[in-house]
Amino acid sequence: MSPQLRPIIIGAGRGARLKSMTDDQPKCYVRVGGKRILDWTLEAFASAGLQDPVFIGGYQIDQIRRDYPNLTFRHNADWPNNNILASLIHAEQDMAAGFVCAYSDILFRDTVVRRAIQHPADIVLCVDTRWRDRYQDRSEHPETDAEKLAADGDRVREIHRDMPGDQATGEYIGVAKFSPAGATLLREHYHRVQRQFAGQPWREAKLFEKAYLILLIQEMIEQGVPVHMVATQGHYIEIDTEEDYVLANRDWPKKIAMNEQ
Repeated sequence: MSPQLRPIIIGAGRGARLKSMTDDQPKCYVRVGGKRILDWTLEAFASAGLQDPVFIGGYQIDQIRRDYPNLTFRHNADWPNNNILASLIHAEQDMAAGFVCAYSDILFRDTVVRRAIQHPADIVLCVDTRWRDRYQDRSEHPETDAEKLAADGDRVREIHRDMPGDQATGEYIGVAKFSPAGATLLREHYHRVQRQFAGQPWREAKLFEKAYLILLIQEMIEQGVPVHMVATQGHYIEIDTEEDYVLANRDWPKKIAMNEQ
């Protein structure tokens, strides 16, 4: 897979569950192991050979523009009224050569990005197969909130939050690769569904505009689009709550140190 793939970071939302930590700064500025989440993300992409990142911003976007002038910005000005899927489409003009997207509130390793890039499939999700280990300490973010998936081998057959944990192959970490063909399919299915459901309930979303990315991925699976996965075994942390912040600062530096030994 060509390194022309564009890295896209989806970071428009506020991250209200982090409370005062996002009063005056975007969620991706929260520090883990002495560095902003955004810096960890940019390092992982760069180490995987991906250059020229796109940042989809909304809340506090001017701070990020000021501090990271080398990023390409796409502005989701209506971020309070939409969600991850609609936010990602703000970077539609950057998708033609394929892309790797990531949520802005996660920590992940360059190794899983490389696995996704090297996988021959057009759509590849990065999955934590040791996901339940992290939930043992997470009282504020239950397993029912996880974006769980089930796979046969590396072929994803279902992705859904409501999937019972004991039936899940793993948790989608929020990082995915779309080849040029995969990006075309994503855009085609997005606009097909948008034409039919804009301003209306769609799947589990109260409004189409409030849909998560995984809802469109599931829609595509049901339409016969092949979706595959690559695994990271525990080298992933989501920072959604104040408790997650504490756990990330406890655990992530250890994971990095172990990986570098």
